[in-house]
Parts: sequence; C-alpha cells; structure tokens
Amino acid sequence: MKQDRYGNTISTGSDAARDHYIAATDLLLAGQPGISDAFQNAINHDPDFALAHVGLARGLQYENRLPEAKVAMAAARDAKGPRSEREASHIAAFDLLLSGKTAQAYPAIRAHVDNHPRDALLAQTCSSVFGLIGFSGKPGREAETLAYMAKLLPHYGEDWWCLSQYAFALCETGNLDAADHYIERSLALNPRNANGAHVRSHIYYETGDIDLGVSYLTEWLEPYDRAGYLHGHLSWHAALWALEQGDTQTMWHRLETDIRPDVSQSMPINVLTDAASLLFRAELAGVEVPQDRWHEISVYAQRFFPKTGIGFIDIHAALAHAMAGDGDALMQIIAAPNPSTGDVVTPLAEAFRALAQQNWAEATSLLIGAMGDHARLGGSRAQRDLLEFALLAALLKQGKDGEAKHLLALRRPALVGTQSVHGLSVH
Repeated sequence: MKQDRYGNTISTGSDAARDHYIAATDLLLAGQPGISDAFQNAINHDPDFALAHVGLARGLQYENRLPEAKVAMAAARDAKGPRSEREASHIAAFDLLLSGKTAQAYPAIRAHVDNHPRDALLAQTCSSVFGLIGFSGKPGREAETLAYMAKLLPHYGEDWWCLSQYAFALCETGNLDAADHYIERSLALNPRNANGAHVRSHIYYETGDIDLGVSYLTEWLEPYDRAGYLHGHLSWHAALWALEQGDTQTMWHRLETDIRPDVSQSMPINVLTDAASLLFRAELAGVEVPQDRWHEISVYAQRFFPKTGIGFIDIHAALAHAMAGDGDALMQIIAAPNPSTGDVVTPLAEAFRALAQQNWAEATSLLIGAMGDHARLGGSRAQRDLLEFALLAALLKQGKDGEAKHLLALRRPALVGTQSVHGLSVH
C-alpha cells in the first residue's frame, strides 16, 4: 500500500499520483503557490484517487474559487476508488468544512485527529489563529490552540509544519523564548515555508525586534510568488514595520502593490483585514489617509461579507464602514452580529463609529468594555493591536497621556516606545 509523507495509507495504485499528492500537500502546508495544479496532477494520474479530489477542493478554497471547490468535493464523494476508514473519515470531515458546516465539522475533525494525528491536512484546519479553534469565539481559545498543538507535537517529531504551528501557539500565549526555539528548528528544515516565515515575523513583532524583522522579511519576500496565499499578509507585516520606522513611502508602496483589493491574490478574509488594519494603523500613527481608500475597502467588505459571521472579519468590516462614513452598512453589523461574538463586535463597531465622529470619550468607554476578552474574535495579538492602539489614541485625544502610557506598559510592555500612535512617544 502506498503512503503519504506522514505515513498514512492512501488508496491509489499510481506512484505518480502519490508523488504529486505529497508535493501538493507540502505546497498547501507551506503556503506556496500551485496547490490546486499539483492536486490536479495527482488526479490526472488516478481519477478515482478520492483524497486528491479533497486536496484539490481545499486548494481551490485557498484560491477563492469556491464553486470549483464544491465540484471537486463532489468528485471526492463520488470517486469509485477504494478508501480506508481513515480516508472515508477524512472525506466526510472536509465535506462538512467546505460546506460551511463548521459547527459539525469541528467535532468531526477533532475526533478524526485524535484517531489519526498525522493526518496533517485535517490537523491543519484547527491550528493557527485563523483555524477552527481560533475562530471559535470561545474564551481561552489561545490556550486551547497551544494544548492542541502540544498534543500533536510528539506524533510529528522533526516536522517543519508542526514545529512552526507549535511555535505560533507558543508566541500567541507569550512563550516567546520557546517560540523562537521551535521556529528556528522549523525553518532549518524548510526555510521556504511561508507559514514559518509568518510565525518568525510574529515573534520578531512580539519581542520588538523591528530591525531584525525588517531585514528577515524583506529578504524572505523577495522571491515569494505573489500567488502564495500568505503574500498579501506578509506584505502587511512588512508595511507595519515600515510605518513604525516612519517610512511611509514604503508603507504606501506595499499597500499599492501587494495589499489593496485590486492587486492582492490572497483570500478575501486577508484582503479585507490587512487593508483595513493597515489604513487604520496609518491613521493612528498620524498619516493622512484619503477617504477614497476607506471607500474601496468598505465596498469590498460589502461585496465579500454582506452578512455577519466571523467576529474578526466583522470588526474589520465595521471599521471600514465607519471610516468610509457608510452608516447603513455599519448598522447592519451593529444590529445583527453573530451571537458567538456579538457581545464584543457590537461595542467595537460602535466604538469605530465614535472614533470616526471624533467622539473620544464615547469611543474610550466602548473600547474599554471590549478589552477584557477581544481574543475571542480570533486573529493574532499583532492584528488585535489595532484595538489596543485605538484606545491609546482616544485617551491621548482627551489629554490622558499618563493613562495611555500606563495602559501600554501594562498590556503590551514590549511595544513601549512604539511610534504606532501619534503623540504617544513624545509625551
């Protein structure tokens, strides 16, 4: 019987199909381009290789080709080739996930991974800050992600994917020395793992090593294909560091060439959140942002996310609508948030409206109310710093400089001295 790179039995009689499947899996885990083409190559060698059709569906999802992903998933269900218990469970779990039935998919995937911990394609769906745990809306999800990856770690050994995701979980729970150790082990095994480069960038951000981060990421991004699903987001990291260094020319260049909706090849969730976040962080740093920039992002949000769902997406859509002055679109989020995170999304959406209207006291009150557990929204600490910095800016606008400094030192001590909030470092 043939096996994938993780030792899982795969039902194909073709060596070529197996080899293409292994290559495609590595491309997906590493955030490299060509995922769907590689899975299609496996299918070309064995049209009844069901797992290759599942992989194709997942790759198409990353490429935002959702109608084609549904067709590929149907082909996986209908494939006439043999399938083991693991493969049948793998197909059923991904079918739930790609059908948008996340409430059913999550327990199915966790049960599957308990039984088949080295089924990396399924294990991956619960890892990272954008995974099923990350977007669960539940308190303590950062600790849960760490526990999940810690449980997987002994099954993988020196595997670049698992090491990188364990490092990310450590980083997001403040274990930065350990995170640094594990990401270096991961990158030594596969330095072109975009997810590894992403985690490396987060650790540099959290430790305040801006110069090291800029040097590393600038060099790493140079040969990275724009079609890689992390290209836009890594460019966001680079743009944020440029902003921190006062290099607004580079920041705008990154936005224009890599992040804006009409140039980015990333998934819509990244396009919206990266663009809205960068514009807002620029405004907080004292950079003038033309209104048409906000209008572009607001329109994009309404096109791709017309209804509320994931809290992390909703707050960025609300931010774009508030700054663009689209009160109707903003009210749709305020009035009908997803119940799982609505108690956090609604006050934040109202806070963004208050900030746009320069009602600093109201914004402060609303933001303080959300500070206790905004981790429930999902995303990374670095991404949610826009909330922390928004509160600092509102305090500074009211002349509460000491309170702003104290709050930063208490909540984000590694970022003391930051240039990310205009006026903070000179008070």
